[in-house]
Amino acid sequence: MLKVGLTGGIASGKSVVGEMFVALGAHLVQADRIAHQLMLPGESVYYEVVAHFGREILNYDGSVNRAKLAEAAFGSATPAASRIQELNRIVHPAVIRSQDEWMEEMERQDPRAIAIVEAALILEAGAAKHFDRLIVVTCSDEQRIARFAARQKLSLEDARKEVVRRMAAQLPEAEKIKAADYVIDNSASIEHTQEQVQQIWEKLRAETSAKR
Repeated sequence: MLKVGLTGGIASGKSVVGEMFVALGAHLVQADRIAHQLMLPGESVYYEVVAHFGREILNYDGSVNRAKLAEAAFGSATPAASRIQELNRIVHPAVIRSQDEWMEEMERQDPRAIAIVEAALILEAGAAKHFDRLIVVTCSDEQRIARFAARQKLSLEDARKEVVRRMAAQLPEAEKIKAADYVIDNSASIEHTQEQVQQIWEKLRAETSAKR
């Protein structure tokens, strides 16, 4: 089996690219969904997050309000005010364990599978060594801001501030590209992105065939 990490900056189009790989036959799990499950009431991560960030991040039903948690973690626009590393120290180890367990299960089910983990912070979390190949999705800054504005229903000005704030907590895109085995430029048409995905898929399939 081939273990593939799929990463990129905020609003680069990781999920769209992930869906394209799934359509070609890949298995995929999203780290964000794993984190969401781990923060459900009753989970150990939930209790630790609440202990560190306070009950102010909770909804009336006791569930974590992700927007409030993000505000508490990222703080103001100044990096010094950010508590994102504190949040990451709680969440990342549990998410990485779950990702590894999922990949092990995929290998048991299909030893020739291509298992993809979509995660924004693979490199930042020190998880790159868990994968055979790393794919980085990129796009222009203006596209990133426009996509984030549309997704979050924000003005372009507010989206720009939020994107800058969140990108400050991530490795520079140039560093991610250096670490990548494959880079997908998601700046042009969806067809151009699809072509790149197809080319990479063929290379990944060739690797799995060579392993047999």
